[in-house]
Amino acid sequence: MLEWIGAPYETVRMSHDSVRSPEYRARHAGGTVPLLEHGDFTLAENVAILGYLADLHPEAGLLGDGTPRGRAEVMRWVGFLNSDVHKAFLPIFNASLFLREEAMAGELARNASLHIRTLLERLDAQLAGRDWLTGTRSVADPYLLVILRWAVNHDIGLYGLSHLMRFARRLEADPDVQAAILAEEGVLA
Repeated sequence: MLEWIGAPYETVRMSHDSVRSPEYRARHAGGTVPLLEHGDFTLAENVAILGYLADLHPEAGLLGDGTPRGRAEVMRWVGFLNSDVHKAFLPIFNASLFLREEAMAGELARNASLHIRTLLERLDAQLAGRDWLTGTRSVADPYLLVILRWAVNHDIGLYGLSHLMRFARRLEADPDVQAAILAEEGVLA
């Protein structure tokens, strides 16, 4: 999104240990990512960060068509991505939040993967006949791409989800998306 709006930025690669460090906790007591530092303003939470950046750069048109309805449509899908899909990955990313016995982690991850697959099917249906999740490019699209990359990295099958696959291929071919992935990870997909 920062590449799309043309705002300068610096990424900091975070690890499981670095988000628990006293230095990071001093910036963000919650110890989660992402975290945006903009001047003397620090902001956490995907939905807040995406909305804030889009509001700072309305010329980019990333919150719909400028109408309350258009913005609501974008925020509906951002909310779905954040509250339903993103959270569904928690048992895969950190099974210990849900289990005392590590031996059950595999089963929990398999069940989470099946649930994620049904959520991805809903997203695939939404993309039928569309290039963008809400019909026009929005803050929801880079968030969806991140989620699709997680799905691939955690072997959640995207087979048969042709609209999502087309979407991911198109976004990953976007020079701004490539620049963002390179800045964040140092590699391309």
